[in-house]
Amino acid sequence: MTTQPRSPEGLRAVLFDSGGVLMRPMGGRWNPRADFEQTVLAHAPSITPEQFAAAIVEGDRFFDTSSSTPDYDAYHRVLLRALGVAPTSQLLADLRREVPPAMILETYPEVVETLEELNRRGVRMAVVSDAWPDLPDLHAALGINRFFEAYAISAELGCEKPDPRMYHHASGALGLAPAQCLFVDDVPSLVAAAIALGYQGRAVCRDSDPAPSDMPSIASLSELPTLF
Repeated sequence: MTTQPRSPEGLRAVLFDSGGVLMRPMGGRWNPRADFEQTVLAHAPSITPEQFAAAIVEGDRFFDTSSSTPDYDAYHRVLLRALGVAPTSQLLADLRREVPPAMILETYPEVVETLEELNRRGVRMAVVSDAWPDLPDLHAALGINRFFEAYAISAELGCEKPDPRMYHHASGALGLAPAQCLFVDDVPSLVAAAIALGYQGRAVCRDSDPAPSDMPSIASLSELPTLF
């Protein structure tokens, strides 16, 4: 059951996380991209599923020890090194080639309708995400970047949530105080960090474990317009 206290006063904006809140990957995996195995196999056809699985674990460790989101090539080199595959310029280019976002990403069912309703109510919106710099382009291809006035992206700012700079970059770009902004994320600890900085917050708990009992939460973004 979600925790929904009375509507906070003075709210003027929503700061959204992206992955797990606005959009999700086809097949359920964010990194590496869904076509990673197919691309590598075109260069090194003997790689086994077990080798790919082990390499992805190494890539996850690389992310976990990075202070901000690394660039694509650095991440792919870690995976290829674990696979024993030479990171040639052609293979790296193939791994970062543009593909239609609709082939690898989708928005959650309620997202577009909710963003449209918030926009109709005059709610200002921004994105705060641990992501690569092409996030606005991905949102554009999915038809949602038109709703956002600003982006706070880890790969551009050189830090990740819960670093205060991530949250402050977005609210500052809107010219609003933290208390006027509602931060929405699918990771309760990141929502707690925002609340500690003076923001309002809601944890999105669709299919995951429920948020802590003292954490305001929602089961769907469709609950947001009632706060404004």
